[in-house]
Amino acid sequence: MLTPTPAWHYRSVGVKSIDLELIQEEPLAINVQGKTYATVMRTPGAERAHAAGFCLSEGIVDQLDDIRDIALCDGDYSNVAAVMLSRERYEKVRSLLGGKNRMSQTSCGICGREIIEDLGKLLTPVESSATISFDAAMEAVFQLKKIQRLRKRCFSSHAVAILNNRLEQISTAEDAGRHNALDKAIGKLFLERKLSQATMAILSSRASYEMIQKSARAGIEIVISMSRPTGLALDLANQLNMTLASVREEGLYVYSGRQRLQET
Repeated sequence: MLTPTPAWHYRSVGVKSIDLELIQEEPLAINVQGKTYATVMRTPGAERAHAAGFCLSEGIVDQLDDIRDIALCDGDYSNVAAVMLSRERYEKVRSLLGGKNRMSQTSCGICGREIIEDLGKLLTPVESSATISFDAAMEAVFQLKKIQRLRKRCFSSHAVAILNNRLEQISTAEDAGRHNALDKAIGKLFLERKLSQATMAILSSRASYEMIQKSARAGIEIVISMSRPTGLALDLANQLNMTLASVREEGLYVYSGRQRLQET
């Protein structure tokens, strides 16, 4: 569930290499009655419980007896969970299953690496035009707090700030969802035909592969998040020539694209 990862720890007193662990993120296809109902991103482990809980929360089942079996295609830690319902329950939820928009029809063999390969066909590596000092990066992170007006009142929102190559905030957004906040911040620039100015994104949240995907589509070179990224996010950032970092107290951990960070 955790992947050892080398990183570089930037602080005001200097830079040193360090070994960290990143949580894994992989897709799980949840099949119901032989068809993929949904594909969710998760940390591997407890796949049967995940599929059962998902079916309960989605209204596919009401009680345990509604489930005839939950099979994993490749044994433990499979990326495909096949749920078979009782005949009575299937008749009750047939319309629900038939009307679902499915993310994937893949029946076997889904893995994080295949997700990266598929995304690579849609995404273009970003340019290497930006550089930033440690002090400037930390100041940009500090400035994010100033735009979190909703969070000051409800403590339950995420924020994104997008900066240009002069490290000026050119777009900000807050939302209950971290993906929504990033979409909004990018969308503002897109609608104003200013997306080409986007260089760096500061995220109040964790950087998942989806956040890296969205940032890459916007041409953003540097992503700094408030907690460690997932291993899949780092794989994608490496493939797309992006700088990926996270903040911890007074330091900055850099996982990829270190060439954009000035050491002095």
